[in-house]
Amino acid sequence: MTENRYVIRGGEAGRERLRILARVMQPTTRSLLERAGVREGIACLDVGCGGGDGSVELARLVGPSGRVLGVDLDAEKIEVARREAAALQLSQIEFQVSEASLRGTAAEFDVVFARFLLTHLGDSAAAVRHMIERLRPGGVAIVEDIDFRGHFCHPELAAFQRYVELYTQVVRRRGADPDIGPRLPELLLDAGCEAVGVQVVQPAGIDGEVKRIAAITMENIADALLAAELASQEEIDAIIGALFAAAADGRTLMSLPRIVQAWGRRPAAAA
Repeated sequence: MTENRYVIRGGEAGRERLRILARVMQPTTRSLLERAGVREGIACLDVGCGGGDGSVELARLVGPSGRVLGVDLDAEKIEVARREAAALQLSQIEFQVSEASLRGTAAEFDVVFARFLLTHLGDSAAAVRHMIERLRPGGVAIVEDIDFRGHFCHPELAAFQRYVELYTQVVRRRGADPDIGPRLPELLLDAGCEAVGVQVVQPAGIDGEVKRIAAITMENIADALLAAELASQEEIDAIIGALFAAAADGRTLMSLPRIVQAWGRRPAAAA
């Protein structure tokens, strides 16, 4: 089993954070999917789909003649994803509660996609290998994930730096990798992919939802921080307040983590 070491709250609370993050990421993820070859009529697997935002983006690209399967361990998020896909009348999407490894399933997909999943796994290399095994020969694996070191805030803000520090510490304490982004091309190559490509994106702004992600993420890792005794409730509350204040300040520039996007093709000669 590929162990999930997720430090961010799940369920409905976690879904709302993912919804905002998906809106911020939509233009760059859409561009990535198109560049990597997602097109009408193909079959796609979204691993660690969360609330299904990436699955919806895939569904819009593959159209009614295509197929999208989204899998995630969080049953509550999967149920929300099913309701939302039904409301959007995207009948080409199916959602299942499943671990990331998907062992024993067939190589039936033209594209396998994972966004912000590998950073939370104890064995990301095994997860990528399992993803590649789900691809038909010639199919494409697409991954995007964070390099948490790449944050910036101007003017510099002590609460922002402390947030980055605490997030990094709690993820590492769980045995996962908050800075996995630069490793993505290597992981694809080691899993046997060819024609590997890579690019880096980093949403940032002086207004809008991109500036709220830090504060909302801090709220959603509070339980993990308290359990690990890395911060007190008083410090957490102070950081959250300062981050929301900075988000409301139209002169402050804030970014998401640096995000690495990578893709690679399973060799056509694969068994």
